[in-house]
Order: sequence, then C-alpha cells, then structure tokens
Amino acid sequence: MTKSTADLALLIKRIARGKHGSDHLNRPEAAFILTELLKPDADMLQLGAFLIAERMKGETSDELAGFVDAARQHCQDFGEHTAPKYAVYLPCYAGKRRAPHTYLAAALKARDAGIPIFVHGVEHIEDRITAWQILEREDVRRAQTLSQAHQIMLSDGLVYMDLAQISPNLHRIYQLRPRLGVRSFANTVARLLNPMQCSGQLNGFFHTPYADYMAQANVLLGQPRSLIFMGAEGEPELYADRQKIVKSQIGNMVSDISFKDSGFTPYPKTAVENLDSLFEAFKQLPSQAVASREHATIERMNDVFLWASAQHHISKSWL
Repeated sequence: MTKSTADLALLIKRIARGKHGSDHLNRPEAAFILTELLKPDADMLQLGAFLIAERMKGETSDELAGFVDAARQHCQDFGEHTAPKYAVYLPCYAGKRRAPHTYLAAALKARDAGIPIFVHGVEHIEDRITAWQILEREDVRRAQTLSQAHQIMLSDGLVYMDLAQISPNLHRIYQLRPRLGVRSFANTVARLLNPMQCSGQLNGFFHTPYADYMAQANVLLGQPRSLIFMGAEGEPELYADRQKIVKSQIGNMVSDISFKDSGFTPYPKTAVENLDSLFEAFKQLPSQAVASREHATIERMNDVFLWASAQHHISKSWL
C-alpha cells in the first residue's frame, strides 16, 4: 500500500464511522482527498467508498470549498481566462421534464440586454431535456476550452460549455451516479465550480440543506455575489407561484430572501407525456400572455439576472 493510499484510507475511515461516529474534514483535507481521487489512476474502490460515505454523512461548507479547490486544479487553464465584467454564472445540472426552460428564455433576454452569461452542465440526462439541448436549437455556441468560452462571451454574450470539456476527471465522477445508485457531491461541486470566475452566480438546488452549505461555500471561495435557491426541478429557475428558500450571498454576508406568490397556477408536479413537447413549449414562451405563470417567472428571473450582474440598480423589495 502506498503512502497516498494509506492516507486516503485514514480520511475515509473518519467520515465512514456511521451516524454518530463520523467526522467532518477540514478544507485542506477535503481538497487533498478529492485531488487524489480525481486522478485517472485513482483506486476505484476508495473512490466509491468515499462518495458513498460522504453521501451518508452529508457535506459541510468547508468540505465543499475544499472539493471545489481540488476540482479547479483539474480544470485546464483555470484562472487564465476569466469572464467579462458583470458576467453571470448559470450552472445547469438537473434538466427538466415538467415544464419549459423558462430560465433560459430569461437568460437569452438578459444576453440581449448586454449581460454576459456563462452556462455549463452536461449535454444529456436520461428522461430529461437539458439546458444544452435547448440552447443548441437557439444557435448558442458551445466552447471546447475556457479560452474559446472567453472569446464567445465577448462576441455573442452567452456561451455553453460542457463539464466533459471543463473537467473530464470531475465529469467521470459525476457520471458514476447510475453505478452508485445515488447522486454524489460531484453534482454540487460542479454547480459551484465557476470555471470562468463570473462575479455573479445564480445557482439552483433541489435538496433543502444545500441552501446553507452552498451559500457558505461561496463565502469561503470568495464569490462576490450569488443567489442560491430551490429551483424548479433543480435547475436555476425561480418559481412564480411559490418560492421556498432563497439565500443571497454578497461577500461574507448571507441573507434570507423572500418572494411573494404571484397567484398563478402552481408549477406542474408531473412530467409531460412527450419530452419533445418541451422544445415547442420553449419556443412559445416569448408569446405567453402577460398574465401567466411563465411570464411572471421570466420577469422574476430578469430581476435576478440584473441583480447578479451588479451593473444596474433595481428598486425591488427583495434587494
């Protein structure tokens, strides 16, 4: 057994002692273990054990920050190519199956208003329509490198980049979900990665505890400002009918934000029968009546894109 393997085993032992015996890692320890496990020749048994142990224990903000530190080391040219001023970071890792991607309609509108936007995610999620599948039909260009992403943001205003190109090693771990049977922290780390170091971030989540974990991780990572919220189907889309849990993070300050119920029909609870219908539904979003849930969502998302870009003063009760 090598020294590295032995060191990893000791860290895994600490977090895998069960409900009452497990111990959290500090940020450097978390960075060390993920740095080792992101290597292509990592011990797959140790990797699987670590992912499941963390899933059972639950991540802390310190651990998430350390994991992001490690993942950024595996992003080619990280830090050499950054987003333009006022850029907004939009990680999309859930896909949708119940309603159209209203947040992307708002993103395209924000782009047309001069707000640079960096979108990233994975191109395919089983039984869901991903952000890329929508954006590809809208002729949004896909970058293969951070350098190319920078150039496309300057020329087009909005760019998509896939996790497979940003960090092949993190993508490899992300893709283990079907084999593990459960999601791992790789999903959350990917959302917090911010490879172009955009100053504003809009980040949706699905599971309630991640609101605080992700907001505090962004504080530790030095993120200038972010809105962390329970998103529609896990995507970075606010609800118009109701909105549970919104955290505003500006520098070291994290605040709770509330939105009023717009009074429209609640967000659908069941998937559409034909996923391809979501493409047509997306096309119809610009023509939606003013008095509709979709229009209210777009208006709400317009506000938060402006807030995240920090280039406009908006008079809104939640700001």
